[in-house]
Amino acid sequence: MTNRYSSQRILLLAVSVLTILGLLMVYSASSVVASLKWGSSSYYVLRQVAYAAIGYFLMILLMNVDYHVWGKKKTAVRLTVFSLVSLTLVFTQPVIKGAHRWLRFGNFLSFQPSELAKLVLLTCLALFLHKHELEIHRPGRPLLYCLLLVSSFVGLIGAEPDFGQALCLCFMAALMLFVAGLSWKYFATATLVLIPTMSLVIWKVPYLWTRIQTYWDPSRASLGAGWQIKQAKIAIGSGGFFGLGLGAGIQKLFFLPEPHGDFVFAVIGEELGWIGTSLVALTFLVYLFGGLRAACRAPDRFGFYLGLGITLMIVLPSLVNMSMVLALLPTKGIALPFISQGGTSLLLNLIATGILLNISISPREIEAEADSASMA
Repeated sequence: MTNRYSSQRILLLAVSVLTILGLLMVYSASSVVASLKWGSSSYYVLRQVAYAAIGYFLMILLMNVDYHVWGKKKTAVRLTVFSLVSLTLVFTQPVIKGAHRWLRFGNFLSFQPSELAKLVLLTCLALFLHKHELEIHRPGRPLLYCLLLVSSFVGLIGAEPDFGQALCLCFMAALMLFVAGLSWKYFATATLVLIPTMSLVIWKVPYLWTRIQTYWDPSRASLGAGWQIKQAKIAIGSGGFFGLGLGAGIQKLFFLPEPHGDFVFAVIGEELGWIGTSLVALTFLVYLFGGLRAACRAPDRFGFYLGLGITLMIVLPSLVNMSMVLALLPTKGIALPFISQGGTSLLLNLIATGILLNISISPREIEAEADSASMA
């Protein structure tokens, strides 16, 4: 029985630690801002708690739903159409923070279609690779359809604009295709096309070029584009080993912009110190281990690729976010999964984890357990 549920327990432990820590840090990082902006210090955390409660309910529900239901062609087509329509509808919404990223329903509820798009695209890729794995290295219509699907999602997300999410999604898809055995020639060709294209985009989009310049020399724009990363460094540096204590951070008091969002990792570093940031990094490693373990023990290739895609969907953005806050990568609008404030992100991450939890209890494990019992 222990072998059967070991992957599930690892994933449940990791996601529970990250979600609870996320709720604590969202409240700590946002209470002052929420009080001034909304008249309630609990405004942001109450929204996050609501999404967390719904997400946990759906995670437990989906944990008991056979993951093969997502591999049906009709289901995949419907989800793809719904996701692409949602990504298109965001352009009818008002611009918020310079981008069309949310569908709003009143003042309290909002939905970010790009978060759903990640899970839908990775599911479609898993289904595609399951059916066409043996011919993935051959040029033809299947591979063309796959690239067209990826380009549609990435293009719409990039047009919002959300270049960070688009690049992350591109990299996830590339990793899945690489694992499936796609020839290196395709990656080489794609790289030769993407490098000049991305260079042109960065050159033409002022804020992207500014971010690159700031990354190479943060001091030249310390009062402008480099302000956020400078304050993040101060927050992490002042936290030391043990931190200043939960709620005792200084940089969140209007020095560090959006401390409860993409830069919440800096608040963790200031208030919980090296111990807190190490706990976060270690927990994502535990999730990576549990996710890959579940994927490798899946009874079929669809389960393997779906498990791999979901694991990448959680772990890759976390690595990018932490690297960004530590100034190891240029600043990007990528949230820290389960921890950054953002209801749609938390909800979809919990839903994806529910599917991964179902993959973690595979017939292969059950059969092995039965064999062991009979031998005993």
